[in-house]
Amino acid sequence: MTDLFGGAATYYARYRSGHGEEAIGRLARAFGPDGVVLDLGCGPGTVAIPLAGRVRAVLAVDPDEEMLAEGRRLAEGTAGDIRWMRGDSTTLRALPPFDHVVMGRSFHWMDRRAVLADLDALLPPHGAVALVGPTREEGEPPWEAVVRPVRAAFGLNESGLDKRRALGSFQATGEHHDEVLAGSPFGRVESARFERLVSMGVDELVGLQLSFSYSAPARLGDRLAAFTDEVRRALLAERPSGVWEERRTTEVLIARRS
Repeated sequence: MTDLFGGAATYYARYRSGHGEEAIGRLARAFGPDGVVLDLGCGPGTVAIPLAGRVRAVLAVDPDEEMLAEGRRLAEGTAGDIRWMRGDSTTLRALPPFDHVVMGRSFHWMDRRAVLADLDALLPPHGAVALVGPTREEGEPPWEAVVRPVRAAFGLNESGLDKRRALGSFQATGEHHDEVLAGSPFGRVESARFERLVSMGVDELVGLQLSFSYSAPARLGDRLAAFTDEVRRALLAERPSGVWEERRTTEVLIARRS
């Protein structure tokens, strides 16, 4: 996992949109102000940073040191107690105690059932497992059909492990996250959905491509400039205004023991 996003951390932090104030507020209410929350697969702090001021502390854990470094940088001067630590879903038992866990755009990379079994052993009786990300119904963004052929020309279309990301809600097993949760010790699942309109310009969309594992800078190497030039050309050819709008729905799943 440590080399999947080589060189992508700054692009991830800058061009991946957050989950929105309503979604973070829903997480904060579920965890409560006295909870210590593990953000597992925290990336550059997309959830950890806005959540930290609303709970007692956040343990921000990720296998990628570049992501952690970017998170530390972004968190400077912000409210809350965030402890940045290198680790992943296989090192849960080595972490300090925590009351709840949240995963945003990371659960699909894990052995989900094994992680939930470990969390059942580690979380206190009141502990919650929360997932935040796209809904299972969400289709691909409007720019994807334009960029996909460019990735293909550069040999970058996702395959194998990369396909597990599948909109952040579906893995190769065919089970969506809510189905996996329902069949786990955390079978009491509540869902909340929040919709918003996101507008992105061409420069933002070009930067966004460099935040993905399958088109991260490390995979492009000395082809990075050629790739970004071609993505920009294709996007402007399709939409000369350079502005792309997408209506996104973020789902927050809060799972507790039955």
